[in-house]
Amino acid sequence: MTATAAHETTGTSPAQDAPVPPPRTAARRRRRLRSATGLAVRYALLTAVLVLTVGPFLWQLSTSLKGAGENVFGYPPQLLPENPTLQHYGGVMETVPVLRYATNSLVVALGCAVTNCLFGSMAGYALARMRFPGRRIVFGVFLATIIIPFESIMVSEFLIVRSLGLGDTLLGVMVPLAVTGLSVLLLRNAFRGLPAEIEEAAVLDGAGEWQRFWHIALPSVRGTLSVVAIFSFVFAWDDFLWPLIVLSDPGNYTLTVGIQYLSGTFTNDQRVIAAGTMMAVIPLLALFFCLQRYFFRGVGEGAVKG
Repeated sequence: MTATAAHETTGTSPAQDAPVPPPRTAARRRRRLRSATGLAVRYALLTAVLVLTVGPFLWQLSTSLKGAGENVFGYPPQLLPENPTLQHYGGVMETVPVLRYATNSLVVALGCAVTNCLFGSMAGYALARMRFPGRRIVFGVFLATIIIPFESIMVSEFLIVRSLGLGDTLLGVMVPLAVTGLSVLLLRNAFRGLPAEIEEAAVLDGAGEWQRFWHIALPSVRGTLSVVAIFSFVFAWDDFLWPLIVLSDPGNYTLTVGIQYLSGTFTNDQRVIAAGTMMAVIPLLALFFCLQRYFFRGVGEGAVKG
């Protein structure tokens, strides 16, 4: 019996027996709705974080460029100045020796970046690649220094610096920041990610511990070294409390301490104060934008490995 005859006998048609594609189910629609809702929430959170982080900087930048007749505290805030001017930056230069203070900050920041890379890499290599009694205890001590508030130890640090004869000097500002627990932790993780076979091959070739560190291990963690250098530079440049405690001679002030003079001299002119703030922040932004490629590569190098 042919297919046509069979359909005539049963009273059905070929079209009725064909499989019908399933309709879009409610579960699939719910999944798509949840995905769209999650994407919207993520973008909303990113936007909120962007406003909280970038908003104050943009407001300060706008205030530093506003003319004398523009309202600084108006609501809603006006980010675009009507008559932009740079005269407030000139006012900062006339009030405080910005170049001298910036030079002092540069000396301290570069010194801290170099010492953190040097001493931090030595300590990180010893904790990651060398075996000695008490290694875990030493590493725990380094970790503890990260969570200890500076305010709880600043008096003892000041007494130590003063007893060393380094009070009111830039070197005294640098000493407590010469190496930090964060630098040691980042470099330790980076050194732990190095293949053991490379070091074993160097041992067979007769390389000593210092040669393995200097010629093999250190060049392999250049990305993490750049991260440590950036962190150390930014923290030392931006530090205010410790230089304020150590330094008493205005000629030795760093930029962040020297800028405080603006609040006393121009109490009612927030435009000049904002201009001084921008002069302290803009070098950090320029540094980060120039080295951001090494920064992100080094963050991945120190975080994924080890």
